[in-house]
Amino acid sequence: MRGSPTGTRNSMTYYVYFDGYGRAKGVVSEMELAEKYGNDPNRFLRAMCGLPWNAGIERTSGHVGTMTFKSEKELKDYLAGWGDELAGFYECESDSRPYNF
Repeated sequence: MRGSPTGTRNSMTYYVYFDGYGRAKGVVSEMELAEKYGNDPNRFLRAMCGLPWNAGIERTSGHVGTMTFKSEKELKDYLAGWGDELAGFYECESDSRPYNF
């Protein structure tokens, strides 16, 4: 696409907060990040952890990842499918057998 440095201007960037267990717990678009958090992913991380905006990030658990999708529906579908995999792993819904020690 002309005028776009990466050629993917019809894509949308989202910032996803993953808690200490790797579960997606919060999502903001790049526009929301700019409006609500001054375009600072660390401020978003602090907010998701319930910390003041000026707290050190070393007190946080989890992390913020950046993902790019063509639509919000694509993001939701991705997170919904990934959540099923995580639930299956943590809740042992799949065919798993205990180790014999």
